[in-house]
Amino acid sequence: MTETQAFVEIGSRSAAELAKKYVALWNEPDAGRRGRTIAELWTEDARHLLQPPQEIRAIAARPGIAITALLEARGYEEIEARAASAYEHWVGSEGLSFRGRDDAERLGDVVKFHWEAVARDGQVVAVGLVFLVCAASGRIERDYTFVVA
Repeated sequence: MTETQAFVEIGSRSAAELAKKYVALWNEPDAGRRGRTIAELWTEDARHLLQPPQEIRAIAARPGIAITALLEARGYEEIEARAASAYEHWVGSEGLSFRGRDDAERLGDVVKFHWEAVARDGQVVAVGLVFLVCAASGRIERDYTFVVA
């Protein structure tokens, strides 16, 4: 199978399935499964970039604070650490879960979709927008995540 064929096959499972697996990763309690999923979904040198919510960006933009309001993880190890931290804080401590909206779509090598962070009572407490740039293999090269609400 050529890389182009692999991309088409992965692309055909595609936007909806990729979004589903991506969102499921952030709810995964088992570190080993998270690591395997990351290796399956991302390229080895992938980048995950997260734009934090507006209130965090506002704090970072205050005069005298030299902080870039952007969180970046590069490669499997850093993406695994980012996923573990998100799981421990948001799912483990806060009791939230993540779910995708049914809006995943692909345009060329880019997949975009929204996710929601949901409290135990069903209230949506945050919404994110993800743009995934995929390699020819169909795996994620760059992951741009925006917290939009």
